[in-house]
Amino acid sequence: MGNRLSKIYTRTGDDGGTGLGDGTRVAKDDARVEAYGTLDELNSVIGLLLAEPLPQNMAATLQPIQHELFDLGSEFCLPGYTAITMEHVQRLETTLDKFNESLPPLKEFILPGGNRAAAVCHVARTVCRRAERRAWTLHKQHPQNPESIKYLNRLSDLLFVLARIIARHERGAEVLWKHQRKKK
Repeated sequence: MGNRLSKIYTRTGDDGGTGLGDGTRVAKDDARVEAYGTLDELNSVIGLLLAEPLPQNMAATLQPIQHELFDLGSEFCLPGYTAITMEHVQRLETTLDKFNESLPPLKEFILPGGNRAAAVCHVARTVCRRAERRAWTLHKQHPQNPESIKYLNRLSDLLFVLARIIARHERGAEVLWKHQRKKK
C-alpha cells in the first residue's frame, strides 16, 4: 500500500496538476483523473444510497461494489495496473439476473423517482453511466482493461434494476413516463 497521508493538504496541486499512482504528474482535467474522479463520485452516491433504508440483500450487494469501485479507480490512477476481472463482470451479471427475475418486463420507460431511495439509486445509475463514458474517453487515449468498462456497463444495469425494486418495495409502483403527444 502506498504512502499514508499525515497531512491532508500538500499544495502540490495548486498549479492545476496532480500525481498518478506511479508518480507521473498530469493535469487535473486529464482523462485519467476524470475517469477515477467520476468513480469517486459514483462511490459517494452509492454511500448515500446505503444510508437509506434498503433491503438487506441490496445493502450486502452494494457494499462490496464500493470496494471494487475503489479498486477500479486504482486501475485508472496507476497505468498498467489491473484489478477488475471477467469474474467481477460475471458476478454482476448473476446478481443482476437474480434481482431482475422478480420484476415484471418493462413495457414503458421508467422515470427516476418513486421514493427517495429509488431516486438516489437512479442518481447512482446516471453517475455510473458517466463513469463509463469517461472510461471510454480514457480508453481511446490509453487502452484500458476492457473488463473494467464492461463492469461499469453491468453496474449501471444493476443500479437500474435495484431502483425499480426499491420503488416497488416502498410505494408499490414505479413512475412511468407518459409521452405527451402534440395534437396536429
